Amino acid sequence: MNGELIAVLEYLQREKGLDKETLLQAVEKALLQASKKSVGSATDVRIEIDRKTGDIRAFAKLLVVENVVNKHDEIALPDARRRFPNVQLGESIETEVTPANFGRIAAQTAKQAMLQSIRQAEKTMVFEEFKGRAGDIVSGTVRRFERSDVIVDLGRIEAVMPSRERVPIEEYQPGDRIRAYILTVENAVRGPEIILSRAHPDFVKKLFELEVSEIADKTVEIKGIAREAGYRTKIAVHSRDAKVDPVGACVGLRGMRVKNIVRELSGEKVDIHRWSPNVREFVMEALKPAKVKSLEADEATKTVRVLVEPDQLSLAIGKKGQNARLTAKLTGWRVDIEKAETAELGFEEKVARAIKELSKLPGIDKPTAETLVNCGFHSVEGLLAADVNDLIELLGEEKAKTVQGIVLAAQERLEGGAPAE
Repeated sequence: MNGELIAVLEYLQREKGLDKETLLQAVEKALLQASKKSVGSATDVRIEIDRKTGDIRAFAKLLVVENVVNKHDEIALPDARRRFPNVQLGESIETEVTPANFGRIAAQTAKQAMLQSIRQAEKTMVFEEFKGRAGDIVSGTVRRFERSDVIVDLGRIEAVMPSRERVPIEEYQPGDRIRAYILTVENAVRGPEIILSRAHPDFVKKLFELEVSEIADKTVEIKGIAREAGYRTKIAVHSRDAKVDPVGACVGLRGMRVKNIVRELSGEKVDIHRWSPNVREFVMEALKPAKVKSLEADEATKTVRVLVEPDQLSLAIGKKGQNARLTAKLTGWRVDIEKAETAELGFEEKVARAIKELSKLPGIDKPTAETLVNCGFHSVEGLLAADVNDLIELLGEEKAKTVQGIVLAAQERLEGGAPAE
C-alpha cells in the first residue's frame, strides 16, 4: 500500500495539479483521525509518512513518571532510560507505536477521509485560481440547465449563469461554446461558486478592452456605458491623446472591431459616442442618429429638454423609448424629448399663445393676461424681468397682492421646471 499511496499522490499532482506536499499533509491528518482505534487512546499522537517510500509510522508522546497511572500517556523512568539514557522525571519522550497491521487498517479506515481531504484541497486550489478573476471573460461549454439557470463547464469547475444574467434573445444548447463575464467568485460551503453573466454592461465594456488596443493601453477611456441586453448598447468614449479619434479607434478599420463585438453579442446594436464634459454636447451626441434642433439643461433638477423636428421625433425616442432611455442612463440626466414647431407662427397666433401661457400662472385670469401681453409681456421670463412697481402701476393698486403672487408663481415655475396648472 505504501508505494501505491505515493504513486496515487504523484498521479493527482501530475493530472490535476494538486500539490503533493499538501496532499500528504491531508492524508496524515486523515490517518491521525483513523488511528485512534489502532494505536490506542493516547492523547498526543503524531502520524508521519515517509516522502520517498510512503512508509506510515505512528508516534506517541509519553510523560516520564515514577509510577505509571495511564499507560497510554505515561512511561516509567526505567523503561524510558532504556531508550533515552539521559531522560529525567517530568520530561516527555516520543516513541513509535505503529501496530504491525497499521498500514492495512489505516488505509481502509482513512480512505473516505483522505478522499474528502483531497476534494477539499482541489476546491481550495480552484478558488485560489479564480478568486482574483472577477471581471474577466472566460470561455466554457454549456453542460445542462437547472430550471432556467445555465450550468457552464469551465474545465476544472462548473459555473452558473442565472436566468437574470442571460440575454433574453439568446438560446443555448448543451455542448455550445460560450463566452461570459465573471460576475462574482465566492467560497461557499460546497466549494467555489462562480456566477457568470452575458447581460451585464461590463461584459460589453470588457469586450471593447480586449478588442481595442487603444482602450487596453489607456489611450482611449470608456466614460460610460448603458445597455439593454440583446437589443442595444450605448457607450461613451474619450481620448487622452488629441491625435487619436476615440470613436474611430473603437469602430476599427472598415468597422471590423465593432463588428467582432456585435457578432459576440448575437447582433445587438452598439452605438459608440464621443464623451464630452459639457452636458449639452454629450446629450446631443448620445441621442444620435437623431438630430437635435435645440436643447435646454436644468442643472438643479438634472433635466434636459430636447426639441427635435417632427420627422426626427421617433428616431430620437427610439423603439419603445429605447434611445431616450439609454441616453438618460448614459448621461445620468433626465431627458425630455418634445416636437418642435416647424411653421412660423403669425402675429395673432403668437399673441394668442402668449395669453394662453400667462393664463396658466395662478392669479392671472384671461383679461389680466391680455393686458400684460398687450403691454409687451409675452412670457414668464418677461414678467420676472419687469419691476414689480411697474406691474402694480399697470394692473392697478388694488391688485398689488395679486402681482406679488404672480411674480412668486413665475419664479417657482422657472426654478422648478414644472408645467403650470
